[in-house]
Amino acid sequence: MSLKVKPFKIDIPHDQLLDLEQRLARMRWPATVPGSRWSYGLDLNVAKQMVAYWKDGFDWRRQEAKLNAFPQFTTTIDGQTIHFIHARSPEPTAQPLILTHGWPSTFADFAEMIGPLTDPRRYGGDPADAFDVVVPSIPGFGFSGPTQEPGWDSAKIARAWDTLMRGLGYDRYGAHGGDAGSFITREMGIAKPDGLLAIHVLEIFAFPTGVPGELDELTAAEREQMEFMAGFNERSCHQAVHQKRPLTLGYGLADSPVGQLAWICDPMMGLGRYAPPESHNWDTVLTNVSIYWFTNTAESSARWYLEDAQSGAGGAEKMNSTPTGVALFPYNLLSIRKIAERGNNIVHWSSFDRGGHFAAIDVPELLVGDLRKFFREFRQGL
Repeated sequence: MSLKVKPFKIDIPHDQLLDLEQRLARMRWPATVPGSRWSYGLDLNVAKQMVAYWKDGFDWRRQEAKLNAFPQFTTTIDGQTIHFIHARSPEPTAQPLILTHGWPSTFADFAEMIGPLTDPRRYGGDPADAFDVVVPSIPGFGFSGPTQEPGWDSAKIARAWDTLMRGLGYDRYGAHGGDAGSFITREMGIAKPDGLLAIHVLEIFAFPTGVPGELDELTAAEREQMEFMAGFNERSCHQAVHQKRPLTLGYGLADSPVGQLAWICDPMMGLGRYAPPESHNWDTVLTNVSIYWFTNTAESSARWYLEDAQSGAGGAEKMNSTPTGVALFPYNLLSIRKIAERGNNIVHWSSFDRGGHFAAIDVPELLVGDLRKFFREFRQGL
């Protein structure tokens, strides 16, 4: 199997940068309750500071050049443009690995991980841990552009990822994902295509069935984790809105860059009422926000949630028999291994005391280390 692949370079036209600057300068701020901070959403003071920096301090061209340092390409699968980084390792025994981002992230989240993964020798690691790395933009997200037809749920994307890896010449490969990428990667595990060796995810969505005694052996900390997962939709409106009315939301986000920033920054910075606000580097956050803005993919990325809700893709009731590794980070949706093992072939389970939901940008070195450790035992399958 082969794919038609074209080289790709990010080059946002100057008039789009000027339009963004003008829109930011005309922002009309909401009249919220003074001093409410995070009580009703993204803190107004934080939003004003970030918008001022986006307009006068953030250097898009610098971020563009940083991302263009990676070899990028586009191809077409099932009629949909797929944008991806394909970074080959200098090591001849490198293992192919596909990394899938989430929402409101982009492929750019993995920028700090690509070097250590592809060339561990250069970063003080063992060259035997080297990977050939493929980082696609999910259909409907970023430079893959808006999806043009319904049906692009996690299961269909999982099949497209297998087509992509095989089309790049990889008969055997591993997969990793977080957030939406966890759903897509687990769907790869469920489909279990011949070339897939193992999967590694940051979240496993598994819940009790209600059978008497099922929770008797859980620790107090595990019970608290289950309560957090069970109440997640009540804490975040994003998933509920995306699943039901993505187009209605999309009108505002397509027209207002500050609206786009706020919708992304609220969950990306920790949903301030429910967890300590996360102090991500603003250049990293605004790179993600800018990619959604310049590609006009607010609505199409939200639509992924609706597609999964309608099709049932990503459902915890499906059996994933592919060897699976799970890495848990603080303030994330922390599954309980005993419950998660009912629907997944879990062979690796690690927990970290720092990081967060966006581990690839928070603690890339920890995630790289866990990927190296997990995939070592599957290299003999290459």
